[in-house]
Amino acid sequence: MPRTRVHNLNISLDGYAAGEQVTLDAPIGGAEGLFGWFDGRVIHGVDKADAPITLDRALISLWGQGVGAEIMGRRKFGPQVGEWPDDGWRGWWGDEPPFHTPVFVMTHHPHPQIDFPNGTSFRFVDGSPQEVLRLAREAAGGPDVRLGGGPSTVRQFLQADLVDFMHLTVVPITLGRGVSLWDGTRDLQDRFSIESVTAPNGVTHQLWNRKV
Repeated sequence: MPRTRVHNLNISLDGYAAGEQVTLDAPIGGAEGLFGWFDGRVIHGVDKADAPITLDRALISLWGQGVGAEIMGRRKFGPQVGEWPDDGWRGWWGDEPPFHTPVFVMTHHPHPQIDFPNGTSFRFVDGSPQEVLRLAREAAGGPDVRLGGGPSTVRQFLQADLVDFMHLTVVPITLGRGVSLWDGTRDLQDRFSIESVTAPNGVTHQLWNRKV
């Protein structure tokens, strides 16, 4: 059975995984401190950058392994709200988004599909987590589906009991405000077995696997 997976979700010690307001000038919305340690170059494999293979780099590189489609929330795709403006926006990633798979963007507002030569296609869908996951699994064709975030999107799938695996990176900072991953998820830990390991830089990697 294909799994629904979360990878490399950075979270503060007080439970926040994003800032409150995303803009063109502040794509992290005030939560930039969560990403100071992160080496995004290695999400496709530890061989993609000329640096030692460390614990952080090895775990980050699991992001793309065995994944056939992604689901993301609208705020991860862009800063726009309401009806989509005719501004030519094609995502934060330029002409070569790193996904190389179908990506389902959850939104209540219709938008034409956007296709890229490298295999990435952004498909804009309005539906429940169950409905969107069904579409993503069909598009993936057998491999797993990755939940790309942000935290409010991941939280919806957790509340619907649709998440099989999470790799959380707990960054040793407090934000005091932002978007919490944990709101409305009481006793969530009872559904998972959890392993933790702390890297020398102080980041704690948590691996949450759904209990069989």
